[in-house]
Amino acid sequence: MLGTMGIQDQDYSQEIGWLIKEKYHGVVSDESQVDIARIKQGEPIAYVIGFVDFLGCKIDLSERPLIPRPETEFWVESAIKNINGSVKCLDVFAGSGCIGVAVLKNISGAIVDFIDSDDKALKQIQINCELNDIDKSRYRIIKSDIFESIEGSYDYIFANPPYIAESKRNNVQESVLIHEPHSALFGGTDGLMYVETFLDKARKYLNNNGKIYMEFDTHQKDKIEKILIDKDFKKFSFHRDQFQMWRFVSLSLLG
Repeated sequence: MLGTMGIQDQDYSQEIGWLIKEKYHGVVSDESQVDIARIKQGEPIAYVIGFVDFLGCKIDLSERPLIPRPETEFWVESAIKNINGSVKCLDVFAGSGCIGVAVLKNISGAIVDFIDSDDKALKQIQINCELNDIDKSRYRIIKSDIFESIEGSYDYIFANPPYIAESKRNNVQESVLIHEPHSALFGGTDGLMYVETFLDKARKYLNNNGKIYMEFDTHQKDKIEKILIDKDFKKFSFHRDQFQMWRFVSLSLLG
């Protein structure tokens, strides 16, 4: 997600190769040339192709939500491996819905509530549930500012909050700043504005034996650990991603 390379400096040959393979089945056409021009202008390849794969799910990006990252896919896969049976789950800051859709697709006994405050995200989640043939009885899509419109409790809560610090804006890739929704990227001065609000309220909505998985920026680990101790979470573990960067925390109410 972060980087300093400008649009004018990039070599797009790999992205163009993916485009021709994924969207045009290996055939170069006048239509593909239009998309190639979009790539060369710096538009993210995922938006140009129109979808990404996420744990075997096709995630449509037509409403231009935050593009799912490999780091997120890594920890969601890790979480799914540890879940079985009939479970009630909550996907907070759902965006494209990739996390909840992957849970529904890979855990037959799961039901999921998706929550997001953005109308375009809510439309995108519906598209992706239908695209992946998820039975309507297994999910709800709720407009909510974090937990504002939520009742009841959950066995698992998944959260990928906006966590980039405003102070690190200059480190974010130019194409991300231009094309991806800032509301899904930035979390205040230190990046922890939504993280703190989420952790402050989440315990009310977590079952006693439930578990929370939350993504964060690697440099935030120590501050998040302090927040968890201050909020009296009894058990938590920090985990690295596939690039060996601190990336997510799993936590529960009981020790």
